[in-house]
Amino acid sequence: MQGRNDRTIDILHSIVKNYIHTGQPVASVTISRLGQNKSSPATVRNVMADLAEDGYLSQPHTSAGRVPTEKAFRSFVQSLSTGKLLERELERIREMLLGAETVEDRFESSSRMLTEMTHGVGIAAAIPNSGQTLDQVELVSLGHQRVFMVVITQDKMVRNRVVTLEEPITQDELNSIRNYINQNFAGWILSRVRQELRQRLDAARAAYDEILKKLVLLYEKGLLDIGLAPEVHLGGASNLVGQDLHLTRAKMRELFRTLEEKERVLELLERFLESSAGDLGVQIGLGDAHPSMCELSLVGMTVALPGGLSAKIAVLGPMRMNYERALSAVRHVGQAFQSLPV
Repeated sequence: MQGRNDRTIDILHSIVKNYIHTGQPVASVTISRLGQNKSSPATVRNVMADLAEDGYLSQPHTSAGRVPTEKAFRSFVQSLSTGKLLERELERIREMLLGAETVEDRFESSSRMLTEMTHGVGIAAAIPNSGQTLDQVELVSLGHQRVFMVVITQDKMVRNRVVTLEEPITQDELNSIRNYINQNFAGWILSRVRQELRQRLDAARAAYDEILKKLVLLYEKGLLDIGLAPEVHLGGASNLVGQDLHLTRAKMRELFRTLEEKERVLELLERFLESSAGDLGVQIGLGDAHPSMCELSLVGMTVALPGGLSAKIAVLGPMRMNYERALSAVRHVGQAFQSLPV
């Protein structure tokens, strides 16, 4: 708020805090009675009029108080201190994450903890990159030409997919393919495995034996692509039901459908959390992502993890969420996650 004096900034931020607490338009007399600014109702009213003219406040009704705009929330969030990390809280979160058996379980647990800590929508996404290293694959026949494909990377990520082939394949054939891949490519970066395997198959195409022909079928079904698929865990969407988001029933249904689509949630994280790894990011108002999200905000951070994996830890909530609580929760979960052994 360049050019604004301290009193004006204090009044604006007092309005934002009051609105976050009550969800109701804020009157000048309310801010005056708080005693923090030591200003008369008339002075506060004049300041609020100026703030409204500059786009920081809106007035839903002629006789009502003022409501902070996205611009006001941004100013308020910028004024917040991230505070110190609490060692006891870090250790508590770390112990809970260590209790998870798999990396996927850790992300699910992170999402759940963020929800519990903020009463918002907790989101934790695992985003692999081309640096992930293959540990092993497993292939299981399910009958009717269906195969259960499992890819495990050395960072303990486990991904699976069921595919249907155009021709029969036996478990013995699947075992031979599994052994071929594990013996030749364990410890390789996934992108190199795909490249090398493609070259070998192309070079030997004329001399394919039956096993290699079946391997081609699995390769074309994305056998080694599934290790690079992002994984998104989201919890607490029901917490949005009790919020006054000024959405019609149709818009609320659209919002929940959007949150059910993991690709849309991942797009949201990628779009609005572009900060450097370890830096907190805050996006006030998500209307650009989807009209039903115009009154929502996102607080999150990207965490770089070993083994070609990154995590996006975030809290989604109403624009009048408790930002101090959300910022603290994201920092603690993100830091605890980063400190875990691979």
